[in-house]
Amino acid sequence: MSFRPFLALVLALTLALTLGAQPPRGMVVSQERLASEAGAEVLREGGSAVDAAVATAFALAVVHPAAGNLGGGGFLLSRPTRGQASFIDFREVAPASAHPRMWLKADGTYDEAKHHDSLASVGVPGTVAGLREAWRREGRLPWARLVEPAIRLAREGFVLSENQAASLAEQLPAFARHAPTLAQFSRKGSPLRAGDRLVQRDLARTLRRLAKDWTDFYRGRTAALIARDMAANGGPITAADLRGYRPVRREPLGGTYRGFELLAAPPPSSGGQVLIESLNLLEGFDLKAAGPGSPAAVHLAAEALRRAFADRAQFLGDPAFNPGIPLDRLLSKAHAAELRATIQPDRASVSDPARFSWELDRPHTTHLSVLDREGSAVSLTYTLEESYGLKRIVPGAGFLLNNELGDFNAVPGLTDATGRIGTPPNLARPGQRPLSSMCPVILVKDGSVLMVSGSPGGRTIPATVLATVLNVVDFGMDARAAVDAPRIHHQWLPDRIQVEATLPAATQEALKKMGHALKDVPKQGCAQVILVRHGQAEGAADTLRWSDSGAVGE
Repeated sequence: MSFRPFLALVLALTLALTLGAQPPRGMVVSQERLASEAGAEVLREGGSAVDAAVATAFALAVVHPAAGNLGGGGFLLSRPTRGQASFIDFREVAPASAHPRMWLKADGTYDEAKHHDSLASVGVPGTVAGLREAWRREGRLPWARLVEPAIRLAREGFVLSENQAASLAEQLPAFARHAPTLAQFSRKGSPLRAGDRLVQRDLARTLRRLAKDWTDFYRGRTAALIARDMAANGGPITAADLRGYRPVRREPLGGTYRGFELLAAPPPSSGGQVLIESLNLLEGFDLKAAGPGSPAAVHLAAEALRRAFADRAQFLGDPAFNPGIPLDRLLSKAHAAELRATIQPDRASVSDPARFSWELDRPHTTHLSVLDREGSAVSLTYTLEESYGLKRIVPGAGFLLNNELGDFNAVPGLTDATGRIGTPPNLARPGQRPLSSMCPVILVKDGSVLMVSGSPGGRTIPATVLATVLNVVDFGMDARAAVDAPRIHHQWLPDRIQVEATLPAATQEALKKMGHALKDVPKQGCAQVILVRHGQAEGAADTLRWSDSGAVGE
């Protein structure tokens, strides 16, 4: 070989090795591409993963009103390259007037409408305070810079996609019950269509106030608008409730699965407990040999989820009101071994609302994942509870209220086969945070972030996130395949496996023969995943289940 070709080969190999040693480029994955672009632009300017998450979350409050929000709450899990992992709990809290029997009628029967569709279902919002707290700890760029894209999108508007227009049109009858909501999300009562521009001027004004002073939401003009609406319409939230709201910094739950380190959400989210406990159970089975989507793999995953959700119902709640939650035991490998011994390899167990032992034989949320060029990661899930929350705009403020108190147990002492839970840990009390299923998660391998995942979907969230983890760790899938694969869910009660229609028919028939009841659904969740492979970040937005989702790199 002559010297010149040899030199070129050496230079090419050196460049390849150098590029391979570089940290993965930054990536933002969320349920709306416009929001992902807002976050990615922050990364390009040298912002941290938290900066990008904050910008993306504020933008989602504009372009994804079904779940992106100022009037809700959630959880932010951060794993910086340098320093300790942290978890910001900005879940909504019950107002001072809350009590366990607040959704019962005078005759003692349950009032579902009051629990889910009235101002009595609104929790004190935490999103603004939570995003600010995360930024205070790990932000680099100015706060106002992070809110600016959301202001622009609200003030100038954005063009509605087919998905967005259909989603708004579907909610039009509910919006019609409240004139300010109908005015914001329709054209004089008629549906907006794909290609129309949605402008939200009141929301833009609120965002401008928050860019200057975030406390406006809790003590200023915005707080006054919330309190006035509540007072005028018999709502429970007062100015004092708003002033008293505080996010909480908690220690993330930690676990391991087949040599990978897991960081997940602690209570008042049950997502981390269900995920880690399920993985601990499944660690004792050879899922790889069974194969993805096989009857054996689905059966074992369902049985693991069944047991983890039963523990959730018995023990989980806001730790401030339930100081004795036995997390160490629930997340231990020994507990998993005990439960694993109760799983029959070819027969479904039976969920009994009268007991939590085992014999030996609604909702709409959104998630975003961020990885910056230094390898720091954020997994953020937040929600209004149901799609568009209470379907009620705060007049003059332009944002929707949550109906998050619907996550409290409905009737004290009543747990039944329909899935209604009445166990004590999650009953409403003043200042308590309702139990959640949100499950932001970060996987670490050899000291570096391997995977960031999360999803909306109510109680199905841990199962969706579990599927993405199993698809990567056990089945060796890339990010795209891990997100697109069929999903299942079991939550103890009601006693059935929810399956996406794409799960093979042969698998479904085999599960029925094992004794499982099945419920087919067209789709489950909307996972947003970042996976680091070969030194590069793969972003997989769940376009199969929400086509507007987007993964945007630096």
